Amino acid sequence: MIKVRCLASGSSGNSYAVDDGKSVLLLEAGVKAKRIVAGFSPVLSRVAGCLISHEHGDHACGAGELAGYGVDLYASEGTFEALRSSIRHPYRCNTVRVGEQVQLGSWVVLPFETKHDAAEPLGFLLYSTAAREKLLFATDTYYIPNRFRELNVIMVECNYSPEILRENIASGLVPESQRPRLLQSHFGLQNVKDFLLANDLSRTRRIYLIHVSGRNGDKRLFEKEIRQLTGIPVTVF
Repeated sequence: MIKVRCLASGSSGNSYAVDDGKSVLLLEAGVKAKRIVAGFSPVLSRVAGCLISHEHGDHACGAGELAGYGVDLYASEGTFEALRSSIRHPYRCNTVRVGEQVQLGSWVVLPFETKHDAAEPLGFLLYSTAAREKLLFATDTYYIPNRFRELNVIMVECNYSPEILRENIASGLVPESQRPRLLQSHFGLQNVKDFLLANDLSRTRRIYLIHVSGRNGDKRLFEKEIRQLTGIPVTVF
């Protein structure tokens, strides 16, 4: 059974690990490498690599130093190009492409396209040959063009509530100028609902909501609404 660990989630930084009992994959390097290494020290010897969705600091600021600890990085060509100045160990950089599978330890990784204001952002469909389970990881996107079958675990961004965002703009807490970027670069609560309803959840045992905005989100509300919609246990990081 796949286990999901969270070190950080949100606009201040993102770092996760997925463990199938044999190999571990790190997802994102959005905090300092020392914190990642310390936080995941119990499983570090089994880490097969770190997947990075895109180059923004809250997802990749620790990537360069993490490579220095001997962890191989996997990202798109566009992401690595954007990070080039911060990567001191380029031989640790492995380019992955949409639709092309790569084997990392006991994991089969299939990158897919996401939509974000970044060079070449990706989401990842992960299959564990050890646990025989599928995990979907998608963050920082306003749309996911693909549809997926037989997902066991879903990790998906739920950044904001449209209603909370409107209230914050009306009260002056959030500038109106921020609305377009949020709507065109992040998954909100309604996006998550639409995405889940469009996919096969017949084998899904757990949904993880990630990258929740501290200002425009509500973890309790998100957990309640997604659980009621799907009937599946929900964890909010």
